[in-house]
Amino acid sequence: MALFICSNCEYGSASWLGRCPNCGEWNTLVEKESTKTRGSKGSIEKIKLVRLSKSNDSTATSRKKTGIFEFDRVLGGGFVPGEVVLLTGEPGIGKSTLLLQSLAKLSTVYISGEESEQQVRDRAQRLKVKLDSLFFSGDVQVEGIIAGLDELDEEIDVVVVDSIQTIYSKDVSTPSGSINQLKEVANKLIPYAKKEKIILIFIGHVTKGGDIAGPKTLEHLVDCVVSFEGDKLSHYRIIRTSKNRFGATDEIGIFEMNEGGLRPVDNPLAFLETDKEDVPGKTIVGVAEGKRPLFYEIQTLVAPSNLPVPRRVVKGVDYNKVLLLLAVVRKHISLPLDSYDIYVNVVGGVQIRSTAADLGIIASIISSVRNVSVPPKSVFIGEVGLLGEVRKTPLESRIVQEARRLKFQKIFSSLNVRAIKDLGRILSSR
Repeated sequence: MALFICSNCEYGSASWLGRCPNCGEWNTLVEKESTKTRGSKGSIEKIKLVRLSKSNDSTATSRKKTGIFEFDRVLGGGFVPGEVVLLTGEPGIGKSTLLLQSLAKLSTVYISGEESEQQVRDRAQRLKVKLDSLFFSGDVQVEGIIAGLDELDEEIDVVVVDSIQTIYSKDVSTPSGSINQLKEVANKLIPYAKKEKIILIFIGHVTKGGDIAGPKTLEHLVDCVVSFEGDKLSHYRIIRTSKNRFGATDEIGIFEMNEGGLRPVDNPLAFLETDKEDVPGKTIVGVAEGKRPLFYEIQTLVAPSNLPVPRRVVKGVDYNKVLLLLAVVRKHISLPLDSYDIYVNVVGGVQIRSTAADLGIIASIISSVRNVSVPPKSVFIGEVGLLGEVRKTPLESRIVQEARRLKFQKIFSSLNVRAIKDLGRILSSR
C-alpha cells in the first residue's frame, strides 16, 4: 500500500494532494512504500536491565566544570558526559562568546555553519582564549561530522553545533533548517553523543517572539534547554534553564558584557544603577532567583493623557501582569488611572519573572501618581492577590535577611503590609 508523506511536515495521506493540508505547502507530498506492519516478523534484541540499587553511575562525581561559576550553577554543577544542551538567544546577544569562554578548559570541536574559521579565531584571540584545545570545522553535513569525529585521534569533551539550523542530512531532501532536517540531524547526533559520552551543545535560533525556532520536538530530545537573555543596549546578560534533566530549573547566572567578553556577576545589587533615592516612581524590589536573593530597580512614569485609550508600555515584567496590578489598584485604592499614560520599566534591560515584585510595582505606580517618593533605603517584597492582599513569596525570609545585611532601612513585605490599602496609607503620609 502506497503512502504519500509531506517532505516539509511529515503529514501522511492515502492519496496524492497538490497542497499539504497541514502546512499549506505545494507539491511536497512524496509517495513512499509502507514499511513492515506491526505484526510482521523481524529480529528482536533483548533489553538489558540494571538494578538501580547496584548501579555505580553518578552524575555528581563525573561532571565536567567550565570554571565559570555562574554557568556551572545554572547547569547544576557542570556538564554531564553525554549531555545534550540546547542554547538559544537572540542574534548577537553573546552565545558564541559565552561558549568560547566557558569551554576554554575542555577539548572542544566547534562546528559552525554561520561563521568562518577566521571569525572564530579572531573572537577567541580578542577574548584571550587559548586555542590549543579548540578544533574547528565549517562542514555542515551531519554524516560527515560524525565520520570526522570518529577519525579524530584526540579525546573530545564537547562538540558545539553553531547553529543546528545550518546542519543538514543527505538522507532528507528538504533544505537545512526545515522541520524534517532538524529532526534527522538531532536523531543522528544525539545517539552518537550518548554512545561516545561526548557533551553536545546545539545553538538554536529564536523567533521574533523570543521562542525557540523549529519544532518543540527538539526541546524534548535534549537534556537541557538554556536561554541567554538580555537587552543588546544593556551590558547585563542572564542565563536561565527551562529544562534540565541533571539539575534545577530555577537557578540563573548573571554576566556583564564588556570589551573583554563576559564577566560573571555575584553582587546582588548589580542592577541598581541609579543613585537618586528621593524620586517619585522609583522602587527597589527583592526577589529570589533560585536560592539567590537579587534586587532590581523599578521605574514607573504616570503622566496625564489626552488619548481615548491611554498608553500602557511595559518593559522587563509581564505586560498582562502589570494590567492585572493596575486593576487591583483601581479597585482597592480608588486611584483614577484611566486618564493617565503609564510606563513601567526594569532598569538594566533584564526580565523579572517572580511574583515577589508585585508589591514594588504597585508602590512605584502609587508613588508616581501622587508624586511622592518612597522612603529612602526601602525595599519591597511580596505577591499581590486579586483581592488586594499581600502574600508571602518563596524564600521571603532569606530575601529579608539579605536586605538587612545590605543595610536597607525599611523592608515592606507580607510581614508588615497585609494589604495594598496599608501601602497606600504609608506612601500618603510621606
